[in-house]
Amino acid sequence: MDPAVWSQFIRENWLVIVIALVLLFAVINLVKTVLKWAIVIVIVAGLFIYSGVTMDQLGNAVNKVADSTVSTLKSEAQEVMLSEAKEAKYTSGGDGTFTITTPNLEVKGTAGEDKVEVTFRGVSLGKWSVTDTTKTFIEEARKNGN
Repeated sequence: MDPAVWSQFIRENWLVIVIALVLLFAVINLVKTVLKWAIVIVIVAGLFIYSGVTMDQLGNAVNKVADSTVSTLKSEAQEVMLSEAKEAKYTSGGDGTFTITTPNLEVKGTAGEDKVEVTFRGVSLGKWSVTDTTKTFIEEARKNGN
């Protein structure tokens, strides 16, 4: 989504954009139901389709944002693992499973497996391979006791 392409599109289609904006404001001010938002979505989608933006491009943009967000959350969770390791509470399930909780993290796994399930501030970050950071966190939690 190159800014030059957008500016060229706006210069060439300014009248269509103005008409679409007037329609949007009219719909938002006059219609007071859920139908209003359906009409707004149709108008915005029509502008995107008219501009040549494809659903693949929108999907790629959404995927990039999602990947970036998950990556940021993972790195933040690893930092929190190191900083909250001393507060971690280790709970053994008796059958080899364990749960480690801190104020911001929850790590669930099975002894001897290479994967643990990580939840950070209530958001599941999926299954992680056990790395040095994760091993250190688990060992520190075990030292803290049950």
